[in-house]
Amino acid sequence: MNTQTLRLFVLAADKLNISAAGRELGLVPAVSSARLAKLEHQLGVELLHRSTRKVSLSLEGAEFLPYAREILAQEDAALAALGQGSAEATGTLRFTAPSTFAQLYIAPILAKFQDQHPGVTLDLRLSDTQFDLIEGSYDLALRNAPLIDTSLKGRKLANDKRILCAAPDYLETYGELKTPDDLAKHKLIAFRQIRARTLKTAHGATATFDPDATNCPLIMDDGLSQKLATIAGAGISMNSLWSIQEELASGALRHVLPEYEAAEENVLWLIYPKSNVLSPKVRVFMDFLVAEIGANPPWEKSEN
Repeated sequence: MNTQTLRLFVLAADKLNISAAGRELGLVPAVSSARLAKLEHQLGVELLHRSTRKVSLSLEGAEFLPYAREILAQEDAALAALGQGSAEATGTLRFTAPSTFAQLYIAPILAKFQDQHPGVTLDLRLSDTQFDLIEGSYDLALRNAPLIDTSLKGRKLANDKRILCAAPDYLETYGELKTPDDLAKHKLIAFRQIRARTLKTAHGATATFDPDATNCPLIMDDGLSQKLATIAGAGISMNSLWSIQEELASGALRHVLPEYEAAEENVLWLIYPKSNVLSPKVRVFMDFLVAEIGANPPWEKSEN
């Protein structure tokens, strides 16, 4: 199987434009189309649907794409080990991350990354909905959930401390909380599919934050919307410290039951498909995020 043709397929899948993919490799449109047609004949499947208006990835093409990327990554690594080819970070990097975190911490530093690595094109999918890395052909994802999938590997970016908070006006109306038992008397805001969370103190005392077992009139699936609703006085919510550090500092939100925090060790992970090699574009972007954010998280500085 010709790896240059695989490279053409990957580019065409990223751009959804066969001619543009071919031009990037120095090929005229007719040659690009012929090479892809030959690859499809070899595989016995249609990888790309073509029409007069657009190009789209077929179901078989979507299944084949991550393997094509892996073959190319292996080839690049092998050539680099022999001192051939180029270890320079180039190409399109597909990255997905929670939208709120990306707005606060990633978007403001993207220009710096582009200055350092002009050969990398970032294709970002920013949403609090988690996408499947393999099915979506993502190179990298930021997740604030336990790394369970054995087909993925992860690198820690930073700790993800989670605390309870509410607006001052809400607490003035409904009363201060003195113990976790007081949660039963209050309105809670829950993130969709949230499970009961154990709370702990530095001295080992425990309690439970369980929206299903109390008054929970508001359920949401977007972190920013949850924070805004909390600021507006809709109830008490559990939030990551990185999300609410500015509101705590300004007084727009108050830390509720400050001696308690989520008991489980929450971590922000940079995860990627398990592989023997890591492409230069993924490695440099991970290194960049760890250096710019993980080495000295801004939300931890604000807590000190």
